[in-house]
Amino acid sequence: MPNPAKIGFMASPASNAQDALERLSARYGNVRSDEADVIVALGGDGFMLQTLHGTMHLDIPVYGMNRGTVGFLMNSYDEEDLDVRLQNAEEALIHPLAMVTIDTQGRRQKMLAINEVSLLRAGPQAAKLRISVDGRVRMDELVCDGALLSTPAGSTAYNYSAHGPILPIGSDVLALTAMSAFRPRRWRGALLPSAAKVRFDVLEPDKRPVMAEADSRSVPDVLSVEIRSEPTVSHRILFDPGHGLEERLIREQFV
Repeated sequence: MPNPAKIGFMASPASNAQDALERLSARYGNVRSDEADVIVALGGDGFMLQTLHGTMHLDIPVYGMNRGTVGFLMNSYDEEDLDVRLQNAEEALIHPLAMVTIDTQGRRQKMLAINEVSLLRAGPQAAKLRISVDGRVRMDELVCDGALLSTPAGSTAYNYSAHGPILPIGSDVLALTAMSAFRPRRWRGALLPSAAKVRFDVLEPDKRPVMAEADSRSVPDVLSVEIRSEPTVSHRILFDPGHGLEERLIREQFV
């Protein structure tokens, strides 16, 4: 990265993020994202995911500073010596999941998910799902509130809240986690190789409607959802030294 780097600031609509955008832009300059050497995202994890999706085509790193609540993907906020922090930052490379859905109207949609793809019941009754891995049915019927497939980078987010495992960032593993599984009783999920192709088929979709989400972007009334890793797409995230994803994932397990 050039020194000094051309910075493109992006901020969430929150007032504290917008205030930070104004101050940092005045101090360090602010160029268009397609002219920048690095993107600095000001907000929380949700805005960081939005920024990563929105700048994916630029192939430049994104450095987040926390102006939200959780900030697992963010660095601490400090207006001092930002140019030095960017020069010293460590880069993590992560690959998203590709989700392909078919809904009850026969429409097909494809989305990418950095954290996880989740299926959630959309009515009063539990969802019924059939799970296949690499073309082989592994579970004929899972009755649950939902299920998700998580990347290592997303394993401390929704997956962890659903009692799924935290995955080391360098592992070639995905976490398949059930939410409030009723049958099989208390089934907690499985660990799958990152190259696995996972398919969910919704059983009784009229009676038990299901929605699918890729990083909180929703598709209602799905009939089937196919998920696989997308190794041809990479997201570059910058962290302060000693505070990268690997360290954060380890530290989270000892909280």
